[in-house]
Amino acid sequence: MRIILCYPVEPRHVEQIERAAPGAEVVDAGQERIAQELLDADIYCGHAKVPVPWDDVVKQGRLRWIQSSAAGMDHCLVPPVVRSDLVVTSASGVLANQVADHTMALLAGCLRSLPRFDRARQKREFIRRPTRDLHGATLGIVGLGGNGRRLAQVLSSFQTTLLATDWFPTDKPAHVAELLAADQLDSILPRLDALILCAPLTEATRGMIDARRLALLPPGAVLVNVARGPLVVEEALVGALESGHLWGAGLDVTEEEPLPNESPLWDAPHLILTPHVGGQSASRIDEMTHFFCDNLRRYLAGEPLQNVVDKRLGFPIRLSDS
Repeated sequence: MRIILCYPVEPRHVEQIERAAPGAEVVDAGQERIAQELLDADIYCGHAKVPVPWDDVVKQGRLRWIQSSAAGMDHCLVPPVVRSDLVVTSASGVLANQVADHTMALLAGCLRSLPRFDRARQKREFIRRPTRDLHGATLGIVGLGGNGRRLAQVLSSFQTTLLATDWFPTDKPAHVAELLAADQLDSILPRLDALILCAPLTEATRGMIDARRLALLPPGAVLVNVARGPLVVEEALVGALESGHLWGAGLDVTEEEPLPNESPLWDAPHLILTPHVGGQSASRIDEMTHFFCDNLRRYLAGEPLQNVVDKRLGFPIRLSDS
């Protein structure tokens, strides 16, 4: 059995995986060799950020299971994989604490006017300016998966009213006031102080936050995206910021990464922009490896895997119970 890795492991992580699968050959392919090594893989764990010959991999017929090292699945849910009998599992929820940390930084930073104060600092202006409150705010969360549920738990400590939408609006946490179907998003937008995107990137969610939906948000609302950049129509977002309709926005993701020099986002007012670091953590690789090893043990024992993805929907219906 060949297990191919494509996430930034250290030798100790490779040894941990070898102990979980005695007798298996574990290969740290990295981004440099993943396209070639995948052709002879039985199991793959990682997130390839380079082109991968998925047609050839599927035709080879050897690969049986893909464990994504990311919550987002757009990097591997390409048509040949979706059509195949490959089992795909996600890392949804594995880095939920870190994503919640980062979301709170973006959200609080926007509400407390940090972009305005930072621009004033650059001009040497020491002037009090208006701010908004997080405590008591009404917040919307799009996508109540692993990251969305952890974030809702954290935000509930701030005496917020939480409204959420999800493709499967079941198992509503007690601290979420309303959990609605994904197609009911428009009904909650006019009620929000801030909208937070935690949804996966699928054909159904691509471009979902467009000019029409931004206009449904009340004047002075905030948008935070810690999911995938293409969920938001960036031209419409820039327009909403420049017009003053939005109080501010916090983006950890953009449609194109790295963000091109010519992007209008660089100069958009009242915007906090970070380079897709929401899941960053000193313990990230440890946590991902622990999760993979647990799923690997389940796989070898013939037990149900955690975070099995519905490949046509693009995300797992039942999340990790770890």
